[in-house]
Amino acid sequence: MAAHSTEEPFPFHGLLPKKETGAASYLTRFPGYDGRGVLIAILDTGVDPGAPGMQVTTEGKPKIVDIIDTTGSGDVNMTTLVEPKDGTITGLSGRTLKIPPAWVNPSGKYRIGVKNGYEFFPKALKERIQKERKEKMWDPPHRAALAEVSRRTEEFDLSHPSPSQLEKLQKEELQSQSELLASLEKKYSDPGPVYDCVLWHDDITWRAVVDTSESGELSQCTVLGSYRETQEYASLGNAEMLNYSVNIYDEGNTLCIVTSGGAHGTHVASIAAGYFPDEPERNGVAPGAQILALKIGDTRLSTMETGTGLIRAMIEVINHKCDLVNYSYGEATHWPNSGRICEVITEAVQKHNVMFVSSAGNNGPCLSTVGCPGGTTSSVIGVGAYVTPDMMVAEYSLREKLPPNQYTWSSRGPSTDGALGVSISAPGGAIASVPNWTLRGTQLMNGTSMSSPNACGGIALILSGLKQNGIRPSVPAVRRALENTALKVDDIEVFAQGHGIIQVDRALDYLTQHASLPTSHLGFSVTVGAQRGIYLRDPAHVLAPSDHGVGIEPIFPENTENSERISLQLHLALTCATPWVQCPSHLELMNQCRHFNVRIDPMGLREGLHYTEVCGYDTAAPASGPLFRVPITVIIPTKVSDGRNQEVCFTDVHFRPGQIRRHFITVPQGASWAEITLTSHSGDVSSKFVLHAVHLVKQRAYRANEFYKFSSLLEKGSLTEAFPVLSGRIVELCIARWWASLGDVTVDYSISFHGLTTSPSPLHIHASEGVTNFEVSSPLRYEDVSPSVTLKSWVQPLRPINSKIKSLGLRDVLPNNRQLYEIVLTYSFHQPKSGEVTPSCPMLCELLYESEFDSQLWMLFDQNKRLLGSGDAYPHQYSLKLEKGDYTLRLQVRHEQSSELERLKDLPFVVSHRLSTTLSLDVYETHRAALMAKKKANSVTLFPGATQPFYVTALPDDKVPKGTSPGCYMTGSLVVPKSEYGKKADIVPVVYHLIPAPNKTKNGGKEKDKEGEKEKDVKEEFAEALRDLKIQWMTKLDTNSLYDELKENFSSYLPLHVQRLHQLDLEKSAVCVQERVKRLLEVVSAADLVISQIDQTALAVYLTMKTDPRPDAASIKSDMEKQKSSLLDALCRKGCALADQLLLPPAPQEGASGAGTGPAPAEVAGEQVTSSSDESQEAVVKTLTDTFWEVQKWAELTDSKVLTFSYKHALANKMYGRALKYSSKIVEDKPNKDNMKNCIQLMRHLGWTHCATFTENWLPIMYPVEYTPF
Repeated sequence: MAAHSTEEPFPFHGLLPKKETGAASYLTRFPGYDGRGVLIAILDTGVDPGAPGMQVTTEGKPKIVDIIDTTGSGDVNMTTLVEPKDGTITGLSGRTLKIPPAWVNPSGKYRIGVKNGYEFFPKALKERIQKERKEKMWDPPHRAALAEVSRRTEEFDLSHPSPSQLEKLQKEELQSQSELLASLEKKYSDPGPVYDCVLWHDDITWRAVVDTSESGELSQCTVLGSYRETQEYASLGNAEMLNYSVNIYDEGNTLCIVTSGGAHGTHVASIAAGYFPDEPERNGVAPGAQILALKIGDTRLSTMETGTGLIRAMIEVINHKCDLVNYSYGEATHWPNSGRICEVITEAVQKHNVMFVSSAGNNGPCLSTVGCPGGTTSSVIGVGAYVTPDMMVAEYSLREKLPPNQYTWSSRGPSTDGALGVSISAPGGAIASVPNWTLRGTQLMNGTSMSSPNACGGIALILSGLKQNGIRPSVPAVRRALENTALKVDDIEVFAQGHGIIQVDRALDYLTQHASLPTSHLGFSVTVGAQRGIYLRDPAHVLAPSDHGVGIEPIFPENTENSERISLQLHLALTCATPWVQCPSHLELMNQCRHFNVRIDPMGLREGLHYTEVCGYDTAAPASGPLFRVPITVIIPTKVSDGRNQEVCFTDVHFRPGQIRRHFITVPQGASWAEITLTSHSGDVSSKFVLHAVHLVKQRAYRANEFYKFSSLLEKGSLTEAFPVLSGRIVELCIARWWASLGDVTVDYSISFHGLTTSPSPLHIHASEGVTNFEVSSPLRYEDVSPSVTLKSWVQPLRPINSKIKSLGLRDVLPNNRQLYEIVLTYSFHQPKSGEVTPSCPMLCELLYESEFDSQLWMLFDQNKRLLGSGDAYPHQYSLKLEKGDYTLRLQVRHEQSSELERLKDLPFVVSHRLSTTLSLDVYETHRAALMAKKKANSVTLFPGATQPFYVTALPDDKVPKGTSPGCYMTGSLVVPKSEYGKKADIVPVVYHLIPAPNKTKNGGKEKDKEGEKEKDVKEEFAEALRDLKIQWMTKLDTNSLYDELKENFSSYLPLHVQRLHQLDLEKSAVCVQERVKRLLEVVSAADLVISQIDQTALAVYLTMKTDPRPDAASIKSDMEKQKSSLLDALCRKGCALADQLLLPPAPQEGASGAGTGPAPAEVAGEQVTSSSDESQEAVVKTLTDTFWEVQKWAELTDSKVLTFSYKHALANKMYGRALKYSSKIVEDKPNKDNMKNCIQLMRHLGWTHCATFTENWLPIMYPVEYTPF
C-alpha cells in the first residue's frame, strides 16, 4: 500500500491548470499582462455575478461589463399600462401591489407584467425548490387538514349510529372533504413562484422591480436598472439564491430578467478570468480580463443554443468591441463551414477582428467527430481536451499518475471537408466557481467546454501583453502564432491534439519577434475545390494515384489600404515530409487566388490512417514557420477476407490506459450489422472500454450513422455488442481504453459481419393496397429470419391557419443597419386522447448551424394560451405529454431577407403522436395466405444468396387511431433478423399511409320517416318552420311578446316552453345580479311548466325497456331522449334558481356573478334574501330539497348537465366540501379563470389556505392574457 504523507502540499495547480500551457510562467515573467485591457465575451448559459471570483478585475474594474440574455427566455411582456389608485395597482397575477411613496415616476404611469419563476429557473434549481416548497409549504398544512377531517368523521360516526337522509348528506360532506384532500395530494403540482413585474421611467432611465416578496410589498423588493448602466443585481430569495439582473428593450415594452440557465457558463467564465485577490491560486487564467456575459442557452429548451440567441450575441460582441469570444457549445453538423450562424461568426472574425475560440466537441474517439462551429468553421479556433498527471491527482483523485493524454471523449478531426478540425489543445478539466444557486462555491467539470476557456484565457494574456506594447494583432497572426508555437505531445495523434498544447509565453515571443514581417497580419484561405483539405477515405479514392488542385489566397484585414494590397509579393516555398505526396517546390503569391497541383500516391501505404501536410513558408522568413498548411488525410481500409465467416480477428492486443486502436474496415457487400466481441486475458484488472463506430455519409452528420457504447470488461470476462453497418462503405471502429482506467490489459477481439437485405427499404405500405410485399435476402451466411412489423406513432401534417411577417426590434439589427425579420406561423390541432406528442418542422429540423435561416423556435399552447412546451432544431429532444383537447402551435423563423420568409407562409408542420400501445401488422410467406388471412409467417432459415418474399396485410379499420384523417400516416419499424443482436442493429423504417375511414351505414328507419314527412301539407310545413324560427329567436330578443303570441297556438309544444325557460334563465354574464334576483320566481314557474308538459311516468316506463320492437323505435327513442334531456334541464334550472334565492343578496354586490351555468361565488354563500319572510324561506329550502331528490331519479349528481345545480345546492346548504367536489368537476369540463376562482374561494371557506395559495399561483400561468413572446 502506498504511503502518503500529510505534510505533502495540496496540488493546487492541478485544480485549474495553468502550468502546462505556460500561463503560470508567463504571469511570473509579465505580472501586468494578466488580461487587463481585454474583453472576453462568454457565450454560454449565463454567468452569475455573485459567484466567487466574478466581482472585480486585478485593476478593481467591474469583472462583468454586461449580462445579456439573447434567447428571449427571460423576456416579460410589459405592454400593459396602469395608474395607481390610493398608492396601489393590481398586478397581472391578481395581487394588490403597494407602490412605495419614495419612487420617482413623473409620468405617474407604470408598466406591468407577470413571469412564472419556473420558466427561467435552471432545471437543477427548479427540482430543489419544488422539493423544498412541498416539504415546507404544502406537506405540514395538508397533513393537519387531513387529520382534522379524519377526526370530525370519526366524531360524526359515533354520534350518528343510524343517520337520517340529511345526516347522510352531512356524512357525505365529510367524505367529500377527505376524498378531495387525497385527490389534491395526488394531483399536487407546484406552479412555482409567480412574480409581478413593474417598470417605469424616472425621467433619467428605466427602473424595474420584480415582486420577489410574492405579496405585493414592493418596498421589500430591489429596484434595478439595466445592468450595463448600474452594475446592479439582486437575488430572488434566500432559498433560491438565484441572482438576477434586468435589461429593458423596445421602449419599455419588454423587460428581460437575466439569470444563469445552468452552472456551465459561470464555470467557463471562472476558468477564463476568475479573480480571487486573497487566494491567487484559485485565479482563472486571465484574472485581469473583463467579461461580457451573453446567455445563448435558452432555458425553455433546457439551455439548448438557438440561432436567435447566437446571432443576437454576435451583434452584442461587435457592438461591445470584444477582443475574444469563448464558445463552449456546439453540435454535429451535416455539412461544414456554412449556414447563417457560421456566416455571422465569420463576419465578426474577419471584419471586426474578434477571436472566436470554441470547444472541439466531446464525441470522440472516432475521427471526424468535431462539432460545429469549433471544429468545422474556418474562422473559429477549435480546442481539444488534454489531461495532465497533476489534474489526475488534484481533480480526479486517481490512485496513480498516468502520462499526459487526450481525454478519450475529446472529438477528433479531420472535418469532413479535409480541414484538420482541431486547432490546439488545452487542459479539459477544472474545479472552478459555479453559481450561488447550486449552494456550492466550486465544482469539477470536464469537457472541451473547459479546455476552450483555458485556451481563451491564455490568448487573453497574449493580447493583454501585445496591447500594452502598442501592437494590434490580427486574428490570423495570433492564430498562426498559437499553432506554430504549440507543444506537440508524443503518443497523441494530430487529429486529437491539433497543432499541440497552447504555449502562452512562446506565442507572445513569436508575435513580438515577427510583428514587422509583411505577412504578420495576413490570413490565408486554403481550398481544394469546394473542400478545405484533402481527405481520401472511400475505397475508390485509394485504388490509384490522384491529382488535386489547391488554391491559396491571401486574406487582408478589413480596411487595409489598397496600396498595401498592390504591393503584396510573396515568394513561398512549399514542403511536404512524406514520399507519397508530390507538390511543387515554390509558389509566387500576390493579391489573388493562386493554384498548384498536389499528387497523392497511396499505393504501397499500409492499412490504416496516414496524415501529412503541405506547408507554405515565406522564403524571406523561414524561421517564422508555415504561413499556411494543406492538411492531407488518407485512409487505407482493411478488407474482410471472402471466407464463410466474414470476420476480422485480433488476438493478444495490449492496451495501456487511454490507448486507442482504430480499424477502418470495408463493410462486405450485403452486410447490415456487425457484432464485436471482446475477451480479457487479464485476471487481476477489470477495465473500462469505449466502443465507437462511425460511417461518414455525404451531407449527413456523423451522428446519423454512429454507435457508441461505454462498457466494463471484467477480469477474464467477455462482452458482445452489435451495431448497424452500411454495405460496401468504410466503417471506422475504435476500441478505446478509458483514459482513467488503471493498469494494463490484454484482450482478444473480433468483428463479424452479418447481413439481411430488405427491399424496398424504407418500406412504404399504402392501406389501399390491402397486401404489400417486401423481399429479404441473405447475401453473406445462413441467417434465421422472423419478420415483424410494428407501428409506434401516427403523424398529423398541419398547414398554417395564418402567417405574419414583421421586422424585429433593435436587438436584431446586424452591422450596417441590416434589419432581421421574423415570420410567425400559427397551426392548430386536436389531441383525440391524452398521450405523448413530438412536434417538428420537417423542412427545417435537424439543421441549426448549417441552416440557411437564422433560427426556428416553436411554442405549444392550450386553448387558454398557456405555454406547455417549446422546441427547435432537434425535435426528438422536445416530446410533450398532452391531455385530450385543442392546441395552438406557433412557429417563428427568422431571416435577414423578408422575401425568403415569404416563401414559408404555407410551411407544413407535423405532430407525431406516440401510440399508447404499439400496433403489429400481420406478415405472411405467400400472397394467398395473406389474402385469406391464414397461417402467418414463422421463422425461416435463409442460406447464403437466398431470397424470400413476405406479404404484409393492412391494419384493420378498428385499430386505426382515433383522430386520424387522409394525409396522416403511421411510422414504425420492420425487424427481420431472428437473432437478439440482429434485432437491435438491423431495423428498417416503415411508413404506413392511411386512407379515409369506411362510410357508416345509414339508418333505414330514419329514411322512411323522412318520406312520411314529405306528405305533409306545404302550408302546415311553413307554419311549423315559422314557429320554430320564432322560437329560435326568443333568446336573442329579450321580450315576452313572441312567447305570448306562440303560447296561444302551441300551448302543448314542449320546445316552446323549454326555450322560454332558457330565455328567462339567460346564460350570459351580462345579466346583472339584481336582474337575476327579479327573474328567479319566473324561472321557477317556467321550469314547472316544462316539467308539467312531460309525462314522467311514461318516460320512466320507456327507460326501463330493454328492447323496443315497434317499427318506429328509432324516432320514439329520439323523442324520449329529448324529453329526458328537457326534464333534467328544467329540474336543474329550477334548482339553481331556488338555490340563488337563498344565495344571492337582494341588491347587486361587486364581484358576484349570476351567470346561469357559472357557479355563484362562494364568498356570498349563505347570505339570505332579507325581504323574504321565514315561512317563504323555509318553503324555498323545502322545494330545493325536493328538487334535489327529484334530479337524482334521472341522473347522477356528477353528470355534466347536473353539475352546476349540484354545486349550488351544496353551496346553499353550506356544504363546502361537496361544493368543491362539484366545482372541481366543472373546472375539468370547462377550464376557465372564473370557475377556478370559485374553487379557490371554497378552499378558503374550508380553511385550506395552502391549497388556495398554490391554486391561485396557477391562475396567471394557466390563463395568461397573451401568448408568451418568442
